[in-house]
Amino acid sequence: MIIAIIDAIKELYQEWKGEPAESIDVLPQSGSDRRYFRVHGKGESVIAAHGLNIDENEVFIYFSRHFVSKGLPTALILAVNEDTTIYLQEDFGDASLLNLLEADGYSKRVYGLFAESLRQLANLQVNGDAGLDYDQCLTNKEFGKQAIMADLLYFKYYFLDALRKPYDKQKLIDDFEALSTYLTHTEYKYFMFRDFQSRNILVKPDESVHFIDYQGGMKGAPQYDVASMLWQAKANLPEEWKSNLLNDYMTSFEEVVGQPIDRSVFHSQYNGYVLIRLLQVLGAYGFRGLFERKAHFLISIPMALKNLKEFIGSQNVGITVPEFRRVLEICVADEVIERFIPLKADDDTPLVVTINSFSYKKGIPGDITGNGGGFVFDCRGILNPGRFEEYKKYHGKDKEVRDFLEQRTKMVDFLNSIFDIVDITVEEYIKRGFSNLMVSFGCTGGQHRSVYAAEALGRHLKNKFGVRVELNHVEQEARQWINL
Repeated sequence: MIIAIIDAIKELYQEWKGEPAESIDVLPQSGSDRRYFRVHGKGESVIAAHGLNIDENEVFIYFSRHFVSKGLPTALILAVNEDTTIYLQEDFGDASLLNLLEADGYSKRVYGLFAESLRQLANLQVNGDAGLDYDQCLTNKEFGKQAIMADLLYFKYYFLDALRKPYDKQKLIDDFEALSTYLTHTEYKYFMFRDFQSRNILVKPDESVHFIDYQGGMKGAPQYDVASMLWQAKANLPEEWKSNLLNDYMTSFEEVVGQPIDRSVFHSQYNGYVLIRLLQVLGAYGFRGLFERKAHFLISIPMALKNLKEFIGSQNVGITVPEFRRVLEICVADEVIERFIPLKADDDTPLVVTINSFSYKKGIPGDITGNGGGFVFDCRGILNPGRFEEYKKYHGKDKEVRDFLEQRTKMVDFLNSIFDIVDITVEEYIKRGFSNLMVSFGCTGGQHRSVYAAEALGRHLKNKFGVRVELNHVEQEARQWINL
């Protein structure tokens, strides 16, 4: 499928530019089903987006064209194919505000970029609202009571209920109703970005900021977007930054609307939207991690819970919701947070996990530790890149093969299931002080699928448990394809 998409991108680029693309890079996939590509031409590059959700594509294209017409820092749409599954947009580069925060830390420069992003947000919210047709929105036209209740129920069903802790369901729903009614009666309603966070803000070399991923936007309270940015768990901004940046934003908002605001009321409702956003994120982590079994979402849950614990310990949402408060205290209890924190190996942990890739034609590797072997997983049910001429010269560590397996096969689902199984044993072995575990992946030739799987498991175990891993690619070492 990926080859057909790239061919279609080449065709669209040729139609738009009048000359062929020089090269196309496949960009890493994020949480959505959309795929992004960087298309290189003479002296410039553009981003190509592919998605089968036509409604979502049309909303992004409409919003982008409207915002660009207002001079706002969003993507210029360059070309759209006939069935609206592919579009070309301006390339803002790869440096997100989150990347810069991780690289530079809490520096004066990074603070300035956060402040500038919030200033541009106020401009987008107010000026982008003018003349915008909210009938074009993807879901709700407005982030009103129904949408707020949907976020709260998302948290309830996909995170809270998964904890299997007792609570009064009717009283909680009553509190949800009360809070959503309170937050609906906000004085200001403009364009609401919906997912305004530092990874959706790209910073060009001239330090200008640009926004992406606003297709979920609707009309709503401006405080929600500020809450999304300042309380993003991954960014983990210091309390002083949160307070100062909120004040910076309120000043920018006043300048754009041309009148002073009641900062006390604005701040009180802001706290309510912080809570809504934190719970929406927990619901998303619960759905992706606990139900879809995606490991990186599970790893993010403790950070999100600590964020929520910090908030409810220091802030007030301006309305009394006793059962809701009791449920939140259940969620941030140390016992619950620790449930999601994986056991970590330390310097005294004796466990070494040996991970092999091998060819079934040559046989399963022996266990030199004398423990009689360990897990053996058969990768031959996954489509083999080696059946295609262009992949025969590559192995499972090469980008070409990685892209093939991630985009054209069920390798990711296959590995997620394996991670669940192996994680149980690794955690137990760390607790019990065992010294060896062997995991082997086999495929036909020991070149593509098994190598990829072994590397992926090694990264997963290092990231999650910090355990020592020894990788052994039997066929690659035999043929000296790579130097380990």
